[in-house]
Amino acid sequence: MATMDTYTGNKIDPMNMTASDISIQDIAHALSLTCRGGGHVSYFFSVAQHSINCMNEAKARGWSERLQLACLLHDASEAYISDIIRPVKAHLSNYLEIESMIMDVILEHFGLSDLSEEENAMWKQIDDDMMNFELKNLMKGEAHRNTDNLSSVPAVAERSWREVEDEFEAECKKLIEKMSDQTGK
Repeated sequence: MATMDTYTGNKIDPMNMTASDISIQDIAHALSLTCRGGGHVSYFFSVAQHSINCMNEAKARGWSERLQLACLLHDASEAYISDIIRPVKAHLSNYLEIESMIMDVILEHFGLSDLSEEENAMWKQIDDDMMNFELKNLMKGEAHRNTDNLSSVPAVAERSWREVEDEFEAECKKLIEKMSDQTGK
């Protein structure tokens, strides 16, 4: 069995993950240190920052805490298998299978395994809208991109990865607590 060591000291097999392998600390830490766009942005801008922007956009649209959490966690598999830029990812069918398998476990861990097709389409739309905004603001030659679809003003300022890690983890815990309060679980 091939294992990886996570930030919190767990040893997990990324090809056979279970819900008990998932840690918000591992996800927040790894995503705060993973740069968007394969590092081809104007300055370090993390996947965690992107995910926080997606969550804030869902909140600005008046979406439920459940959908806000889905937006925050939509790239969480990258904490375990890293990020691959979209133009390449589409050609790596095995990567897509592995990514999907890990995301299924993550969604199960956070009580989101029953997201409907409509809910999945909603967070994917925010992901696309946010990507356009970030590309326009963080990459040379992308000023033409349309960013009219946003209800929020995404934060794209350069930030400390530690600050982003703390915010990501805190927002995740806050959303889980609100969802728990609503369902009584």
